[in-house]
Amino acid sequence: MIVDAHQHFWNYDPLVHDWIDASIAGLRRSFLPDHLGHYLAATGVDRTVLVQASERLAENDFMQTMADQAEWVGAIVAWVDLASPDAVAQLERLAQMPLVKGVRPVLQGIEETDWILRSTVLDALSRLPGLGLRFDALIVPRHLDTMARLIDRLPDLAIVVDHAAKPLIAAHARPDDHWKQGMSRLACHPNVHCKLSGIAFEQGQGWTREGLQPVADHLLHTFGAQRLMWGSDWPVLEHVGSYIQWFDCVRELICGCDDVDQQAILGDTAARFYDIRAV
Repeated sequence: MIVDAHQHFWNYDPLVHDWIDASIAGLRRSFLPDHLGHYLAATGVDRTVLVQASERLAENDFMQTMADQAEWVGAIVAWVDLASPDAVAQLERLAQMPLVKGVRPVLQGIEETDWILRSTVLDALSRLPGLGLRFDALIVPRHLDTMARLIDRLPDLAIVVDHAAKPLIAAHARPDDHWKQGMSRLACHPNVHCKLSGIAFEQGQGWTREGLQPVADHLLHTFGAQRLMWGSDWPVLEHVGSYIQWFDCVRELICGCDDVDQQAILGDTAARFYDIRAV
């Protein structure tokens, strides 16, 4: 089973999707199941993880509606305001939805780097394991130390780092020591996984497999294949390349792994982490 561990849908609304700014204006249109389905067929992807793309509770119902139309959606990562007084009640409701397997606040857009360590947020996060939910960490390098502190406080929380914490690799820069050391520190904890996703976008137009290899190699060395999962980050990916182009690149990035490890990265890790049913 091949699993795309990170994709989105949206019916574009400039008020709801205000994060799609002028720098990625080409994404200012709707991307729905019919648009993705033929890419999955072409690449042999069996299941996907549908991740929130707006910060509103209505997003969760929208994603469920999309999943009802696309049988290949194997899991949903929902949105909740973890600082809200009713966050726990919202989490309990989401836990009753069979496809909802995790939650994701948009940490990269919150100015306060340590927001995730607020007592109210920690209380909500502490409920996730008991509800059978995981935590998708949408972070950037400034959050790496904060995440390490979060893991120390909530060692039972199942965490996956989205987009490899977005290393600063624009214009073919090599990943810096801060990112490498921070990711190594997170990888020391067996409850932390990582997504090999979004890095083509971080490198930018003209990205290459050779330019991304140092990132992939560091993730393989620190997390290992059993805690590493690929994701397309479609349709954000469309800003810098095609679905098939990125999928083929991922296969090249991990070609040095044996068959078991390649299968882990391409599907088994995500299926296990998100409890996705086999095809």
